[in-house]
Amino acid sequence: MGRGQAFGLSTTARLALVQRLARRREGQEAQAASDPRGFGAIQNVKDWGLVRDAMDALGIESPFFRQHEGIAGARSLIGEREVINFGSYDYIGLNGDPRLHQAAMEAMARYGISASASRLVSGERPVHGVLERKLAAHYGAEAALAFVSGHATNVTLIGHLMGPRDVIVHDAAIHNSCVEGARLSGARRVPFAHNDAAAAERELRAARRGAQRALLVVEGHYSMDGDVPDLAAFVRMARKHDAWLMVDDAHGLGVVGATGKGAFEAAGVDPAEVDIWMGTLSKTLCACGGYVAGRSELVDWLRHTAPGFVYSVGMPPPLAGSAAAALDILHAEPWRVAKLQANARLLRDLCRTRGFDTGESAGLGIVPVVLGSSVRAARVSAALLERGVNALPIVFPAVPEGSARLRFFLSAAHEEADIRTTVEALAAAVDSVPVADPGG
Repeated sequence: MGRGQAFGLSTTARLALVQRLARRREGQEAQAASDPRGFGAIQNVKDWGLVRDAMDALGIESPFFRQHEGIAGARSLIGEREVINFGSYDYIGLNGDPRLHQAAMEAMARYGISASASRLVSGERPVHGVLERKLAAHYGAEAALAFVSGHATNVTLIGHLMGPRDVIVHDAAIHNSCVEGARLSGARRVPFAHNDAAAAERELRAARRGAQRALLVVEGHYSMDGDVPDLAAFVRMARKHDAWLMVDDAHGLGVVGATGKGAFEAAGVDPAEVDIWMGTLSKTLCACGGYVAGRSELVDWLRHTAPGFVYSVGMPPPLAGSAAAALDILHAEPWRVAKLQANARLLRDLCRTRGFDTGESAGLGIVPVVLGSSVRAARVSAALLERGVNALPIVFPAVPEGSARLRFFLSAAHEEADIRTTVEALAAAVDSVPVADPGG
């Protein structure tokens, strides 16, 4: 894409848009200057205002914060209309499962809705321990600890574990929560080219010199691209360079591996070779929160000192109970993982047959369809919804401009007919949106 086609607009259309936004910005700058208690002078607020104004000027309806009027699984209700849904993390189709609902109700009846306090003081409930023992067993770990927020799990773990004399080497596509934790720690942060093990080793070798401690961070299943790392290679390089290896397997549990155990199963790696396993309860396990699994000395230290755990209310007992039930079902019903993976492969392969760019998707649970400009991705998403399919756009700055995409989260609850209908609808939606605005 040439400079004149940035964001999918012709040179004339782009200049017209810039002029309109400049006029709006002048008025907003004047208003911000006259309001000393306002927030409009903050650069990030200005940046968001520019994005919002650009969407308004281009007539693009925001695809975000759409209300779902029921259980959002393979299908959902948006605006009281049933759509095929690819916007939820319900990978193995358990969100509406009555067994999870029963486990949540039993925990709620016995322990209440809220833990009502930090677990350190008076928020500890037996259901927390049940969940943590099941998670530890899943990873062959000595212990596990559940946090009330998945994002906060990475922030508080990395921010608490590492310090200014340390280095954190991580995949360039690592989740925001890991980046924020690294910033909090004060450690030197060194990204490497996405999913490039050779680049990772070069960076780790160079960064390790002079650092007190080193942490190597990868994901088990990358949510933007749907690909997986060569975990065995990362285990070897972590041992070779005396670094801790941390795997964020938030999108890997229930998705990666023949039975959905996660990245270690797919790679044939002993999970004990990974120093820190992190995951979330909000995806395959249909709850909310995060967890860390590893050696007991690490988990015990976090339990007593990690700010995001010690100073936060304990996980609501109904969520802990339902997550534990979901983990049991994952182990007992591996057919769900097989169906999920078959659905993802079918969607990926049908899209590729139609000429769509699905990147390096492994066809496990996430399939991106790269469309190019952010404007085009947003417009195709809207056109797709009009045809009864919900798939959200991922646009700049979440991904570089030119690689904006629709992201499809698959579920075991999708049927083959859903997949085939979706690809037909996607082809029609793409055809309905011009590659670039030809005018001004």
